[in-house]
Amino acid sequence: MEERQVQKAHKVVLNNRRSGTVTGVLDVLSFDINEILLETEQGMLMVKGSDLHVNRLSVEKGEVDLAGNIDSLVYSSAEGIAGKSGNSFWNRLLK
Repeated sequence: MEERQVQKAHKVVLNNRRSGTVTGVLDVLSFDINEILLETEQGMLMVKGSDLHVNRLSVEKGEVDLAGNIDSLVYSSAEGIAGKSGNSFWNRLLK
């Protein structure tokens, strides 16, 4: 029997660089006031800024509400980050 994984729709809505909603979130890997790292259906999403907060997290729905001064949103895939060098995602992220 083949098991299929249904992907949740992924959407990012950003309001005036002060608040936003992200759907299709699989996991919140880390967060602090300067950076939030999310695992989404479309790869890793790093949100950088200042005074960042995770206001609401719904694991069942895969939704996260963010607030703060948002400076950048950067996507990357876990495979792309490890690359051919053999470095793990976490090693490269924490450099």
